Amino acid sequence: MTTVGILALQGDFDRHERALARLELASRQVRYPDELDGLSALIIPGGESTTISKQLNRSGLRSEIVAFARQRPVMGTCAGLILMARESGDPQVEPLGLLDLEISRNGWGRQVHSFRTTLTADIAGDRAELPAIFIRAPRIVATGPEVEVLAELDGAPVLVRQGHHLAMSFHPELTPDARIHGLFMAALAA
Repeated sequence: MTTVGILALQGDFDRHERALARLELASRQVRYPDELDGLSALIIPGGESTTISKQLNRSGLRSEIVAFARQRPVMGTCAGLILMARESGDPQVEPLGLLDLEISRNGWGRQVHSFRTTLTADIAGDRAELPAIFIRAPRIVATGPEVEVLAELDGAPVLVRQGHHLAMSFHPELTPDARIHGLFMAALAA
């Protein structure tokens, strides 16, 4: 049975649980290393990247997630994107280095600059309109050669894939559209 873990140290993990439930997928909250056992994939939700980074160290999850990611897909939204990057753009955030990206925290603006928009994205080989909510969103400022850009906003990548990992600057879990979670789950079949 496919069970997706959702990092539950801080952030909006319950909304990801609901998105996975819409796809009829089982999920489990992850707070400790042994809770990664038996999972097919992991989601790192949005939240406060500095807090989550510190909690990864305190819980012992940092090295365990890096090891997990060598074999299984990981998806990051907003703060999760920051944590998955090679460079976080903030000395207080120790990234996991799962994606060859450089990030600017709050690159799309502070909380008062949050916004909704519609993106055109590559979803399962088709160009599709996709609702997107940006909240204190990180901006991807550089991508490595193995990073595939699936959607852009104002010329900057906002949805990327590298190998079986997927990450985005926005919060797909806050919309009723489950296609991003479905795209991530397609990595399990690949």
